[in-house]
Amino acid sequence: MKKISVIILSVFLAGWSPIYAQEEEKEEVPADGTTLNYFRNDLPYTAKANKEFQFLAFFITQGVSSNFYPESSLFNGQLVGRLFGQNSSTTSDTVTAYYVEQRIIPFFIYQPKLFNGKAILRASFEIDWTWGDQAYGLSGNKGSAISADQVNIQTQNIELELIPYKNWAINLGLQRLYDTPFNPYRTYFDKMTTTGYRMAYWGTDAVGVSVRWNRDYSQSKAGFYKLYENNAQDQDDVTLMELVYRKKLSMLWNLGGSVYYLTDRAKGQGGVSVFGQGLNSTLVNYNGGFNFGLPTNEYEADVAWLGAFFSRNPDFWLDRVLVTGFFNYNLGTVDTKENGTWAKKADIGGMAANLRGAYRYGQTVNDLFSLDLIYTTGDGDGIDNGKYSGVITGNTWGMPASIFISSGAYLLFPHANVVNRFTPAIADISNMGYGLTGGTANLYRDLIPHQLNAKIGAAMAYSSVAPQDAGKYMGTELNAALKYSFGPFMSLELHGAYLWLGDFYDSNDTSHGTDINGIYNIDRPVDPWTVFLVYKWLMF
Repeated sequence: MKKISVIILSVFLAGWSPIYAQEEEKEEVPADGTTLNYFRNDLPYTAKANKEFQFLAFFITQGVSSNFYPESSLFNGQLVGRLFGQNSSTTSDTVTAYYVEQRIIPFFIYQPKLFNGKAILRASFEIDWTWGDQAYGLSGNKGSAISADQVNIQTQNIELELIPYKNWAINLGLQRLYDTPFNPYRTYFDKMTTTGYRMAYWGTDAVGVSVRWNRDYSQSKAGFYKLYENNAQDQDDVTLMELVYRKKLSMLWNLGGSVYYLTDRAKGQGGVSVFGQGLNSTLVNYNGGFNFGLPTNEYEADVAWLGAFFSRNPDFWLDRVLVTGFFNYNLGTVDTKENGTWAKKADIGGMAANLRGAYRYGQTVNDLFSLDLIYTTGDGDGIDNGKYSGVITGNTWGMPASIFISSGAYLLFPHANVVNRFTPAIADISNMGYGLTGGTANLYRDLIPHQLNAKIGAAMAYSSVAPQDAGKYMGTELNAALKYSFGPFMSLELHGAYLWLGDFYDSNDTSHGTDINGIYNIDRPVDPWTVFLVYKWLMF
């Protein structure tokens, strides 16, 4: 099963920086109070390794206390998907979950001197568990019970990067699939999550080939990915193609656009375990996306995403104001085969828009205030009228494949500090097809410059369309964090959050619907809360 933190915490092959933090960089503060930073977030393609073989690893251990948990033991070891969804996740005012989970993500990089830095092999893996969960077994995400000896290593990436000419890069194999023009192996993670489409549409791994052309003032990317092959002799695949371009208009402003195109001929075959994949799958329900509810799996779908994105001073290099945003429109058709005849079943047409701004009020890059707004269209009657007017993301085909994790929320929207459990209230920006209007506000302050940072935040959301027998108000979250840095890339962090649920969860469709035993839950769930202590270390 694909895991959210595999994606979030594994972009460190070329370098890593925590979100909102590049604290080791030197800066000068002119008399007028503006801040200039002399550092780069993009590593040049011509950079050569000091050694042919390199090893890096990211280690994280966290102790968690919360009032939400899976009712079904099937998901006790690993819980992924929408809170109160079909993964049986629920909250309680009498039960509290306590656990410690741990992960290490090792990276192996081979860059032979024979090819003068123009050929690089990268391999990344993942080993994780909840303390004391299992031993002498065979499965991922487990293996720390007494005596251990679990077979649990999982492959993330095995990819080859070729640099045939200056500023060109070809990535071949199992690699990062991110909805951004930047090379994920040569760009810091915070930039990947706050520019482009911020992984709200595609933030996962996929096998294929991508080609990038980077110049001083523009980035271009083209990619082809085989999401599912199924039977090699049949036309039953899911294939994705992408074309992304970004142009630097001035020292401050950047503008980009993209086209993504997906063909789904798999008819639901393949996918994650028994969940399947595609428009009609159990997978999309677990991920909090929209299930088309087609009368048959004999369907063919063509989906395209047309989008544009912009940014102003995205790295806080030139002044104290940062602005980013995107607009994306997904369109397409779904045909079904019934009684031996193919016919159009539904048209697709939905949009999403995002605007994020931040202001650096202090002397360090950690002294800032940010405001993040997002809107997606919804659909109140599904495809009964022959059209779906909501959003579709990669969560229809992967678990999870789309992650909007940089808003600063912890419960209402997803966050990055996860290992085996990923259960935000809004796990997909489509919000089950109901759409949403939401936002977050966050205030960060370095209490000790570059060493001790505090954060307080709030989040709120409304659905664009009300579910049956309920309202649009989803809830309000308050959160806080305290982070202490021991040194470069090593920190200890304390986080906490509480979410007051709204009348959106008065509906059976949003508050469990039916649980694993088919029993309806008719009451609004208990408000969720969480507190966790995290230790992180990037070693190299």
